[in-house]
This record gives sequence, structure tokens and C-alpha cells, in this order.
Amino acid sequence: MSGPRPRQTGLPLGEAARPAANGGGFLRVARLRREEVPDWRVHPFNIPAIRALEELEFHPAVTFFIGENGSGKSTLLEALAVKLGFNAEGGSRNFHFATRETHSALHGFLTLGRCGRFTDGWFLRAESFYNVASQIDDLGVTHGYGGASLHAQSHGEAFLSLLTNRLQGDGLYLFDEPEAALSPSRQLSVLALLHRLVLHRSQLVIATHSPILLAYPHARLLEFGVHGLRAIRYQDTEHFRITRDFLNRPERMLDLLLRAEEADLEALRR
Repeated sequence: MSGPRPRQTGLPLGEAARPAANGGGFLRVARLRREEVPDWRVHPFNIPAIRALEELEFHPAVTFFIGENGSGKSTLLEALAVKLGFNAEGGSRNFHFATRETHSALHGFLTLGRCGRFTDGWFLRAESFYNVASQIDDLGVTHGYGGASLHAQSHGEAFLSLLTNRLQGDGLYLFDEPEAALSPSRQLSVLALLHRLVLHRSQLVIATHSPILLAYPHARLLEFGVHGLRAIRYQDTEHFRITRDFLNRPERMLDLLLRAEEADLEALRR
């Protein structure tokens, strides 16, 4: 059974104002071989979104994974990366190191439908980017990342150096929460860099909480939750709605949140 078909998920005016960016389209579909799963009660198969997974279709340019912490988006992204031959801690497919083996067995139960060959690729994980930066230093290849050690830069600067100097296009790129190191203005810069990669025949799969990155128009948004997996419009995401509501009425939102905490504290004192 096929998953939900792609729907328009970006900003309506942005989508109408420019031609579609086709991207690379290297990864078409991921299927979970459900008949081979040994036990649905154990991690990661007991995560609702993974338990409901049958077939997942990717946008040829950008696919976003969104959902609460623990919803399975990073777990699935990691499994895709390992299945595609990337190092589980991040880097290109030429990186072969392990600080600690912690990735799940999910990749062993996936079948990927591909189209064409990509010449470049990268798996970025915010949580292990430090380890990747150390590996780059050890290999003596900092010249490919702007000429300076990524450790000599802030986390955000190092990530931007990676995007601007190392990622060349005609590639498949998987990013896990790239916004973790970025200010809002830097996230806007990354939005433009993502588009540059798409225009240079690239495909990206990104797990994120950023309402700024999620606004990219040439994309499919997939929400992970107790319901499983479903396609969703940008304006319908919790990320968009909560951010909009807070910025429209910050005083009201703060009043509601802080009063609740104050009421709880008062109740404990009685």
C-alpha cells in the first residue's frame, strides 16, 4: 500500500511565483519489509511512525521529516543514511569511523527505490558533528572545508563552511536538525543555500523543528506522530501555527504560560 501522494506544502505565493525546482530525485521510495520484523514491541519498531511505515515516497528536491522529540524522524533518517552507505555518525560515504555504535537495526529492514546515481553526498547530524570535525582534522582534508579546522569555528560557522565549501551539488544530502547551530538569520542563509543545491540537481532529506527551513516551497512535509506518518501542508504544521500565534500575541501567550506555573507553585505552598 502506497503512502499519501505529495501535496503542495510550501508557501502558496512562493510556489506560484517561480518555476518548480526539480532537484535530483535520486531517492524515490523507502519500503519497510514488515514481514521480516522480528518483534514490533522493541525499539525502533515500537515507535508509532515506524510501526505504521509501509512505503514512503520522497520529493525529488526536498523532503522534511517533522514531529515531536522521540517521534522517530531522526531514527528513520539515520536508517536511510546507513542504508545508503553513509557513516552512522555523519560525513560522506568515504568516512569510516565509529566513536560508539548506537544506530538501530532499522536500516536492515529497508528497501530503497532509487533513480540515477549521485556523485556527492553527506549525512549531517548535529549531535555528532564534533566527531566528524575531528575526523576531518585527522584526515588532513580541511582544505575541502574552507581551509580552516571546523573546530576553530563556532558550531554555526562550521556548518555554513560545510554547506558553502564541501557540498558541490549533484548529490543526496541528509540533515538531522541542522538548525541546532544556527541563529534565525543564519537559517535564512541556509534556506538560500538549500535552494542552490536543489538547482544544482541535488536532493535533500531533512529532519527539523525550524519553521524557517520548513517554509522552503519545493518540498514535501511528512509529519511523524502517534497517527503514524502523514503528508501535511506547511501552514497546518504545529511549527508554523505555534510560532505565528506566539509572535502575534507574545504578551498573551507568556501570560498564559507563566500564570500556569505560578498557580502550580501556589498550590504546592498550601
